[in-house]
Amino acid sequence: MNKATNVDILLGLQWGDEGKGKIVDVLTKGYSIIARFQGGPNAGHTLEFEGRKHVLHTIPSGIFHPDAINIVGNGVVIDPIIFQRELDSLKNTDPDASKRILISRKAHLILPTHRLLDAASEHAKGKDKIGSTLKGIGPTYMDKTGRNGLRVGDLELSDFQERYQVLRDKHLKLLGDYTFPFSLEEEEEKWMKCAEALKEMQLIDSEHYVHQKLKEGSAILAEGAQGSLLDIDFGTYPFVTSSTTTAAGACTGLGIAPNRIGRVLGIFKAYCTRVGSGPFPTELLDDVGEEIRKEGREFGSTTGRPRRCGWLDLPALRYAIEVNGVTELIMMKSDVLSILDSIGICTAYKYQGVEVSHLPYRIDPELVEPIYTFLPGWKEDLTKITEYNQFPETFKNYIDYIEKATGVKISIVSVGPDRKQTIHL
Repeated sequence: MNKATNVDILLGLQWGDEGKGKIVDVLTKGYSIIARFQGGPNAGHTLEFEGRKHVLHTIPSGIFHPDAINIVGNGVVIDPIIFQRELDSLKNTDPDASKRILISRKAHLILPTHRLLDAASEHAKGKDKIGSTLKGIGPTYMDKTGRNGLRVGDLELSDFQERYQVLRDKHLKLLGDYTFPFSLEEEEEKWMKCAEALKEMQLIDSEHYVHQKLKEGSAILAEGAQGSLLDIDFGTYPFVTSSTTTAAGACTGLGIAPNRIGRVLGIFKAYCTRVGSGPFPTELLDDVGEEIRKEGREFGSTTGRPRRCGWLDLPALRYAIEVNGVTELIMMKSDVLSILDSIGICTAYKYQGVEVSHLPYRIDPELVEPIYTFLPGWKEDLTKITEYNQFPETFKNYIDYIEKATGVKISIVSVGPDRKQTIHL
């Protein structure tokens, strides 16, 4: 029997919201295990099939396939309340879904006071706020790196309550530095109840489990959250998330050695979007941007906030491809641009007056000016197309242009939100 030795990785190449949930769902039939490797309830992976829409925050996007095991890896941070809410929602669709979820004991827990710290910190920043989802992600990762955090495995220890109390009291002292009103008691009671339910789930030593499954020949897909331009090291700092969203995050978030990585599937939209604050060189602050937002239903699946929309940014896309070692590209929301006569692509920047084709250290508006090429639009409905040969020539030219500019082939094109509206090239 041939043994599978590698883990494939699927991740976003922009500022998140690229459509990872849909593609994981589509690809799951080729894998026996789907494993989330970072992020937490700040993620919102949207899946649509059979006329229903599902939004997942912590649970991997392979959950709707009855034969797939779904692992929440050690790099993920978990809010027991939100996790329980997700489980309750899944019960309506599939009462047995929870039996297919395994949770790493090394995943960190988001406490109610983490969420309060997040809100207090963002509130204090005023106009300089970074656009946090206020889910407690940042403070939880800070406690993780500060070696103060609580992990899922701690729920099984006899002194968990004492450990909880120590961290909670530390947080309350920090909250004393803010003029920020809050009430904790009711939320804490709910959190404890949901933490007890979490303890009854299938908790595993996930790195050991993953290695064993690789030895047995299981096909594993590592699922990322957010996007590469939100990476704590390689994103548009400080307007980034608190985890490693790039392919390297799969190594640290699941305990996989670099030489066990196989295909790296990079997802991007046919245009760009961003939620929250931070630089966005190709942002369209005109009627075209508004048209794209309306046509693409560009509102955050976690926060509901309207997404900022703009043209595709090739320097940023090439950068994300290089940082992740992307082996194939997946283009999403191509159908949205069918409304436009002409479509812009940023091919380079003027950075402090000098033309550059790479992503520089900072892309603040006063430092960079995008240089555009405009291609003719396709002005045809793509949503009912089922194979490449049916694409308009102008759309084929758009695909070809991106492939030549990045040096990577596009293997899948999405032409609508439903799992059926997915074309393998």
